[in-house]
Amino acid sequence: MKKYYFTSESVTEGHPDKLCDTISDTILDKCLEQDANARVAVETFASKNRITLAGQITVKGEINYEKIVRQTIKEIGYGNEEIDIDPETCQVDINITKQSPDIAMGVDVGGAGDQGIMFGYASDETDNYMPYAISMAHQLAKKLTKVRKEKVLPYLRPDGKTQVTVEYQDNKPKRIETILISTQHEPEIEQSQLKKDLIEKVIKQTVPVNMIDENTNIYINPTGRFVIGGPLGDTGLTGRKIIVDTYGGYSCHGGGAFSGKDPSKVDRSGAYMMRHIAKNIVANGYAKKCEIQVSYAIGMEEPLSICVDTFGTGNKTEEELVSLINEKFDLTPDGIIAYLNLKQPIYTQTTNYGHFGKENLPWEKLIKM
Repeated sequence: MKKYYFTSESVTEGHPDKLCDTISDTILDKCLEQDANARVAVETFASKNRITLAGQITVKGEINYEKIVRQTIKEIGYGNEEIDIDPETCQVDINITKQSPDIAMGVDVGGAGDQGIMFGYASDETDNYMPYAISMAHQLAKKLTKVRKEKVLPYLRPDGKTQVTVEYQDNKPKRIETILISTQHEPEIEQSQLKKDLIEKVIKQTVPVNMIDENTNIYINPTGRFVIGGPLGDTGLTGRKIIVDTYGGYSCHGGGAFSGKDPSKVDRSGAYMMRHIAKNIVANGYAKKCEIQVSYAIGMEEPLSICVDTFGTGNKTEEELVSLINEKFDLTPDGIIAYLNLKQPIYTQTTNYGHFGKENLPWEKLIKM
């Protein structure tokens, strides 16, 4: 039997990078609520009790950026300048301009908003067609936030990370080798109590019992203390968690981030469409796993290339699958936006715990191919 180990990580919504992603995507949704044709490319930077917004936004109507920033920080659960960030007292700097006319002239006629390469991936190893390690890491991070917000473990603070190492045998998840959780906490909690509580209230409530055994390693806050967190402990920036957002490193990545970008940016819409197609290739039984690459040039409508890889698991050739894709789907930016209905304010749903594998999102819909 072929045996190997693969590791993926996730982060909570209080991680400083995810704080920034959430602010950027919330601004995008507010713009789309007012103007379905809004052009948005906004970046957020978080540092010691300070948030900086910068980017290009063209939208009809007025957006209260500062209000969005402060409300988002508050909803995540921050509120202490001494150990993370305070939504009431933090400084908010705003440097927003309109979209460059050089970019707009290409996008206005249906072309891509930038050049780039995007990937989509799917596997039959989980019910939501995601790799097992990233799926489990997301579930643990989500549960960590849930027990904090519901005050099951009221001493937890918003910043946190999870990591899962899966043992594969014959390319199938066999067991979990390692679980790592690092979470911010109030200063008075003891390490022994924290570990006990997280094992009982997070890990055992999330991970299937048949995937853990006596040899599974569990690490909780390996340094022994995690009080200083959020932007005070580490700066945050939009788009720094691109592997967390996608497939946990199990698939290739084109390098383009998602959050804060309207769907005319193919970094986002192209990656969503490739996930949709890859998922349905697997769901329709054409392969056990599938990765698709697509490339675009700024201002041009049709993709420059499409590449399909089924890793030897397909019952159709890659050439046949490319032909099927070209016959069934309009892969122009406007075609993708219309097909997936991407001008809706749906993007804050995507920000945390992965952009893929959530059944309520349009690119996750199963179709007959």
